[in-house]
Amino acid sequence: MACPPDPRAISTFLEAIAAENGAARNTLLAYGRDLMHASDWFASQSSSLAAADREGVEGYLVALDAEGLSRSTRARRLSALKQFYRFAYDEGWRTDNPTLRIDGPGRSQRLPGTLSEAEVTRLLDTARDHGPDAATRARNACLFELLYATGLRVSELVSLPDAALRGAPEMVMVRGKGGKDRLVPLSDPARTATAIWLDHRDRAEAAARKRGQPPSRFLFPAKGAEGHLSRIRFHGLVKEIALKAGLDPARVSPHVLRHAFATHLLAGGADLRVIQTLLGHADLGTTEIYTHVLDERLRQLVMDHHPLAKE
Repeated sequence: MACPPDPRAISTFLEAIAAENGAARNTLLAYGRDLMHASDWFASQSSSLAAADREGVEGYLVALDAEGLSRSTRARRLSALKQFYRFAYDEGWRTDNPTLRIDGPGRSQRLPGTLSEAEVTRLLDTARDHGPDAATRARNACLFELLYATGLRVSELVSLPDAALRGAPEMVMVRGKGGKDRLVPLSDPARTATAIWLDHRDRAEAAARKRGQPPSRFLFPAKGAEGHLSRIRFHGLVKEIALKAGLDPARVSPHVLRHAFATHLLAGGADLRVIQTLLGHADLGTTEIYTHVLDERLRQLVMDHHPLAKE
């Protein structure tokens, strides 16, 4: 069976990984963009994604390098190609896999940006006072307290259902990548901030119902198509609050606060596998980027307690 034209082949591949692997929407969009980029490049070389051989794939990777793309971007695009061609082989569209013996550039192990505990405290304090009214300030405080207390991905945070936080629970159930659920503990400040925000939220929802508007199931409802605060709006809010807190907005993002959560936990003595579970990493290797904290802590232990170090 011949491989269908590129657009149909890519669409079929995405449908399959969505059904079989439960791939998240953002993952599907990323695969689709990467594969269409490759398809366009092969078309410019009078070839196609479906018919490309090993030499063609290697040529594409060389072109990506020549564009100055980062190692992580090139590795991600090769990963998309490897999965596509494996699927094409399994489906009988091809009799070979042209990426089988191609090694990627690898992902950079550059340490993600993070913040000190004092800087996070400044952000939390500023969030409590940021907003034109008490309800907005309560929402902002809840957002920041939850993010730092749980290390959630921004998409997980903004789409939290309000039912998950009712009754001041000590743990919250989070649906992560691939539809996998995990339990994450809540700190006392996060529980307090959530209770205050829920009070404001429920009063606003009651008023909306009187106007004939349907209730929202989200903790952070909004008027957009998704029904909850968007990732883009929250990203902008983080920048606003960072600037007001006297921090460089370029250093602060929702993802940086997630890194701060992990880094501060590890520095405080948490086990790496516990942090893996809390972050929702499928592979411990993803979490191991934080082991620089362990190295520094061990070095400091030696410097503080070894008799020769004191000399």
